[in-house]
Amino acid sequence: MDRLTDMEELLDGPLDDPAALAANLRDLRRLNSLTGGARLSVRAVRSMLPDGGTVLDVGTGGADIPALLLSDARRRGVRLDVTATDARPEVLAAARLVDPALATMPGLVLAIADGRALPWPDGSFDVAHASLVIHHLEPGDAIVLLGELHRVARSGIVVNDLDRAWTSWLGAWLLARTLARSPYTRHDAPMSVRRAYTRDEMADLIREAGATPTVSFAGFARHRYAIAAS
Repeated sequence: MDRLTDMEELLDGPLDDPAALAANLRDLRRLNSLTGGARLSVRAVRSMLPDGGTVLDVGTGGADIPALLLSDARRRGVRLDVTATDARPEVLAAARLVDPALATMPGLVLAIADGRALPWPDGSFDVAHASLVIHHLEPGDAIVLLGELHRVARSGIVVNDLDRAWTSWLGAWLLARTLARSPYTRHDAPMSVRRAYTRDEMADLIREAGATPTVSFAGFARHRYAIAAS
């Protein structure tokens, strides 16, 4: 399957329907949980920070993965602090609407930041993480964002994304048609797979950004992966 480069997802355009945006974040939370996508990030981050530390999450969306990271850390009895960012304030506003507990969750800070120009000094966090972000970007911008993740992370980065394949596309299409409530999700889910990078392509992008992949985790149907790199 060739990578789709000539079409944009609805989430990359004007987010002028707050109800549809909130429904999209609810859809993504459900799909992240149902398909095990969020757990891939937990496994990868835990492999790099077994004793806790600080995490920057770029392109957080509904911040469900930061919430799961914090829940996992509490269960293991370690201290974790997560700064969850998104480039668009309307996304964070929708996230707070979908889950009001985010505003007072211990260890969580929500902030506006563009992943391609992060406002923190070098080595400000132990690990920098991005989930379902890179497939929105063409290779040049993807390398810039990955380089920024690498710059601000002392220990390394974690990248979680879809693996482009026809089986993944079919699964995304079926889930979007049967479970999604938002028009954003129904339109974007199968397109996201078409725009995604394969695991090998993502590893190459990570290397071009100056990091070295060390371990990867695959979803149950190999529809998604998380790559840890130092």
